[in-house]
Amino acid sequence: MHHPTVYAKLLGERIGEHKVNCWLVNTGWSGGPYGVGSRMAIAHTRAMINAALSGALDAARFETEPFFGLSIPTGVPGVPSEVLNPRNVWSDPAAYDKQAKALAGLFAANFKKFEAQASPAVLAAAIKP
Repeated sequence: MHHPTVYAKLLGERIGEHKVNCWLVNTGWSGGPYGVGSRMAIAHTRAMINAALSGALDAARFETEPFFGLSIPTGVPGVPSEVLNPRNVWSDPAAYDKQAKALAGLFAANFKKFEAQASPAVLAAAIKP
């Protein structure tokens, strides 16, 4: 078993070596906190996976999510555009912002355990709440 930064470095090397695009697809909860929102529609998940695999996302336009720095496509064939950015499907955007900021803070606090071993590139990409 190695330090998590070893695995992160290996993943980065493999991505660079094989020149692959990596996509994070929300297959979970959307539209509000647990009990308010709902699971992401399987049809939307399939459409996002198909778009990633077909190369349809290679020329897509993206917006940057402010809490985690994620690049979110503004359009995916077969998926309503408002579903792509989780903030857009919460009935109370301020509540989303509060929840996202708290979650980003938890990620940042957890990362403190690893930052001494992290590369400059990883440090530059780390969440800054």
